[in-house]
Amino acid sequence: MTPQPLPLPATASATVVSLRSRAFGRRGGMAMQRGSRRVALRPRYGTGPVVAEVGYLWCGAPDAPTVIVQGGISACRDVVSLEEGEPAGWWQELVGAGRAIDLECCRVLSIDWLAPESLGVGAVSSEDQADALAALLEELGIGRAHAFIGSSYGAMVALAFAARHPQAVDRLVLLAGAHRPHPLATAQRSVQRSIVRLGQQSGNVDEALALARQLAMTTYRGSEEFARRFEHAPELRDGRFRFPVEDYLDHAGKRFVERFDAERFLALSESIDLHDVAPEQVAVPATLIGFPSDRLVPLADLCELQRRLRGVATLEVVDSPYGHDAFLKETRKLAPLLRAALA
Repeated sequence: MTPQPLPLPATASATVVSLRSRAFGRRGGMAMQRGSRRVALRPRYGTGPVVAEVGYLWCGAPDAPTVIVQGGISACRDVVSLEEGEPAGWWQELVGAGRAIDLECCRVLSIDWLAPESLGVGAVSSEDQADALAALLEELGIGRAHAFIGSSYGAMVALAFAARHPQAVDRLVLLAGAHRPHPLATAQRSVQRSIVRLGQQSGNVDEALALARQLAMTTYRGSEEFARRFEHAPELRDGRFRFPVEDYLDHAGKRFVERFDAERFLALSESIDLHDVAPEQVAVPATLIGFPSDRLVPLADLCELQRRLRGVATLEVVDSPYGHDAFLKETRKLAPLLRAALA
């Protein structure tokens, strides 16, 4: 939809203006709402208030406390699927009846990330995402979320949310995300964005986006995993040597192009590197979860975040060979930590 100017009270950073709900029902005793709401907010990099549409999923036990769950930039609102025959949600092993994020005890709320075109601006910030979530809580009649669980970019948005809307959440659970990006990670993402822009200029957008994703995969995963999976000798194919890791990277790039577009990738990748929240502004209790093999979010950054947060903060270190993607892969190790954090 085209963003439209909307006057807001001077003290408000976001509010809700109307509803457009697509589906509401119950699945096996659980309430499920999958729809969109139009909210008004003041984008950080805009010149005034705008109206944007936010796609969301809200599901779980009726009248139970709400837990916000947000993932990385490639994640969507479908954190879990309750429909038979539908593709599994991106965190299906941790969200569901009887699972770590137990839909028999809570309701999970998740949104699709806003992009600049939905706000009529040139760049989107983690604060914009946080304000959209706060406005959505208001519209849905949720006075206060029991917790905000954020992974990667979602952890960044969770920090922005707690800094700007401390009255709207009881606790934070932050996986593989900190108060600012590490400069080396910014350098790596900058190269990825340059590849995509070069592809746009040359008319090879899909190839460039796939290549950027391939480069990203080398930063998401750990050295130990790559050493174990791709230690075999190269094969001679089509007149050149083909290394085992190349098939994996090609597949990852192809899959990404099938479900993502270049402009959205550029905007959300940049949003990570624009993120900057002063930990001293966050007084909400927090559980931080980090992985020693994560090269994008070093444990040193999480230690600094823990030290500077105003609220009570604990740091859980989970050993894993999967690097940054451990928040997606280490479901068995993460389950007891999530249960404890939500208790």
